[in-house]
Amino acid sequence: MIQMTPRRTSNVSPAVKRRSRSGLLPISEEMKAWAAALETEVEEWPRISRKPMFGMTALYRGSRIFATLPRTRGMGSPNSLAFKLEKPGPRLLAQIEREPRIQTTVMQARRWYVFELSSDSDLRYALDWLRKAYESAS
Repeated sequence: MIQMTPRRTSNVSPAVKRRSRSGLLPISEEMKAWAAALETEVEEWPRISRKPMFGMTALYRGSRIFATLPRTRGMGSPNSLAFKLEKPGPRLLAQIEREPRIQTTVMQARRWYVFELSSDSDLRYALDWLRKAYESAS
């Protein structure tokens, strides 16, 4: 019996296609440490729960999701986390626009934002944005 191998129609492997379609990228070793540090801080806040989600840890305040921290996968880049702001006011939107580490996403009509970390000093700012997202989820 002759075994036929499937014919490829593209030079791009199926794994690469899957990765680029989902937008979830493997995270850096540095980001694993940063995410663990942020999770340790956040878990002390009242009414916090965590659930695994697509290589990330989803953070909830009560029943409302407010952020995702990468475990093995991240959104946008190997060094990013995502947070959600339900109804950011004009002042908060202006802060977001001025913050070079934040990118908006198309998810849920601009309620999700991606924060890019590049050094240990970014942890303080990331925690501040996580706090704002937590407060928005009340």
